[in-house]
Amino acid sequence: MLLELQKLTVPPGHKILLHDINWQEFEAIIEDLGEHRSARIAYDRGTLEIMTPLPEHEVNKLFITSFI
Repeated sequence: MLLELQKLTVPPGHKILLHDINWQEFEAIIEDLGEHRSARIAYDRGTLEIMTPLPEHEVNKLFITSFI
């Protein structure tokens, strides 16, 4: 199956789990998504989780970053 990441929409606060992803596929997905993505990515033993944080979490992150 071919996954077109540009067509993938994950609403804030939700996640997508992809199973049976090998390391090469994971690296290709990371490259396709780019470094300036809003989604958070986690990979563990063939399972890839793509999660988008809620906007209020991003505000808190910016506040803490500014504070430090």
